[in-house]
Amino acid sequence: MAKKTKATKKSKKSAQKPALFTRLRKHFGTDPAKLPVIEQTFQSYDRANLHLTTEELLAGTEPALVGVVLPSQYSGVSLAKLAHPTTAVGYEEGPVEFVDVQLADEQRLACVKQGLYTFHDEDRPVAVLLSEEETYRPDKGLQIAVMAPDRETAERFSRKLVKGVRHGAAFRGKVLSVEQGCYGGTTVRFHKLPDVNRESLILPEELLIRIERQTMGLSKHAAKLKAAGRHLKRGILMHGKPGTGKTLSAMYLAAQMKGRTVLVLTGGAVGSIETACALARLLEPATIVLEDVDLIGTEREQQSVGANALLFELLNQMDGLGEDADILFILTTNRPDFLEPALAARPGRIDLAIEVPLPDETCRRRLFDLYSRGLKLELADLDVWVRRTNGVSAAFIRELLRKAAVLAAEADGTGPELVVTDQQFEEAIAELLVAGGPMTRALLGFASGTA
Repeated sequence: MAKKTKATKKSKKSAQKPALFTRLRKHFGTDPAKLPVIEQTFQSYDRANLHLTTEELLAGTEPALVGVVLPSQYSGVSLAKLAHPTTAVGYEEGPVEFVDVQLADEQRLACVKQGLYTFHDEDRPVAVLLSEEETYRPDKGLQIAVMAPDRETAERFSRKLVKGVRHGAAFRGKVLSVEQGCYGGTTVRFHKLPDVNRESLILPEELLIRIERQTMGLSKHAAKLKAAGRHLKRGILMHGKPGTGKTLSAMYLAAQMKGRTVLVLTGGAVGSIETACALARLLEPATIVLEDVDLIGTEREQQSVGANALLFELLNQMDGLGEDADILFILTTNRPDFLEPALAARPGRIDLAIEVPLPDETCRRRLFDLYSRGLKLELADLDVWVRRTNGVSAAFIRELLRKAAVLAAEADGTGPELVVTDQQFEEAIAELLVAGGPMTRALLGFASGTA
């Protein structure tokens, strides 16, 4: 009798089906191995967009969500495996794993890392499996598999997912940077643009108006221009000596055009230009800010073959965007001579090249006024210093005022305010030009023969 009981228990245990297979069969009311599956793969940086889309599509459907425990860390999972009682062995229901993902404005979002959803879409049973791509690459993509009673239902829901992810709710209208990993893979990071107002942008008024018309003006009237058959894709190249305000101007323009997605790249990260342009297409209207584009130069004796290839990749990507795409490229460089041959060979990529000059006398006076805020200047004649700084950059004047303020604090650290005199200016300018050496002068955009 005891032997019979043991045999019965053993028979029942062998007859038990894997829990995940049983869940699918119960949900669909039929053998899940006979049902169609539609699969999609997304980039790992789209995890937040995929999670937000899934949550939106499943709102009101009362979905059931369970975690999937793999037989080993080297095992992958798919709905095809879970749909058969033999291949589903070893896969167990477990807690749902989440990944904490960074969003804009220092917000975070807990996103499902791996899990099985079961729900009804328009009264049709549907199962969705979210997992990581089966690959040995360090940057695994995100795998989505949709199972339904018929292919049309599975395709319809899968296309809704793709459309939602491409809308990019987590990215749209934000400031992003795209970075390439050492071992492959792409990371998208969120940033905040500096608060730059027009008054702090010390440029000749006529020049600033031209820049604003080509960027902010086109963005403001985009719908009207598009209706009139005018192309919206454009590129602006700002060039000039170091420290003249090219980067500050680019940040000002990007911040003023509200509602646009901004992607910021530097010359060193231009290997991500293909990804950046792909994101810009999906998230337009968009602005791509590429600083120090000369770092990917064109002269073979100065740059590597890879750098040349990257520059032409940039031009190809600019050319590949549709004319009606509302995408603005803002490029900055200290060495336009590096870029001119390539740009001349591929005309039409840059619509406007503007030299950001060293500040003239009027602009230098405005710079002294701007950077002396919070200080008390007790100078014999400010005009003397305006004239003495002829030929220097805005960055040089800013550093001159900062260093003079430090010297003033050391001279009288007990007073209620910082009083800067001609003596502090003399000491500061000597420290910058003499003690700082040629490197400091070059870094601050100092022209020889001035001050």
